[in-house]
Amino acid sequence: MRIGEVAEKAGVSVRALRYYEEQDLLQACRSPGGHRHYCDTAVGRVRLIQQLYAAGLPSRVVRQVLPCVDSGEKEAPPALLDQLAAERVRIDQRITDLLAVRDRLDDVIALTRDPDSDCSHLR
Repeated sequence: MRIGEVAEKAGVSVRALRYYEEQDLLQACRSPGGHRHYCDTAVGRVRLIQQLYAAGLPSRVVRQVLPCVDSGEKEAPPALLDQLAAERVRIDQRITDLLAVRDRLDDVIALTRDPDSDCSHLR
């Protein structure tokens, strides 16, 4: 697949794909004319990279995780496992915080729609 096709299917910009290549997260072959060509699994890989970034993992951690995903190995370096466990704790806390914010927004919406509702803790 060409770069524009991968970008469209994965829902990212061409610039993002070039960045992933620079960060050694994604590989492409070059045609004789210099055009990038990606394998069919590139779209799934880009989506995974996007998910890991959205979760707050930095490029260096994503770079360490991807070989484990690629090979399906059941072992990873202990330091990486410790880092991933710490990231998971951070993500859990973020989820808890987001759920609390969502609940507060629900209260604000309810109070705004029905001023007589029991949302006294907002006042």
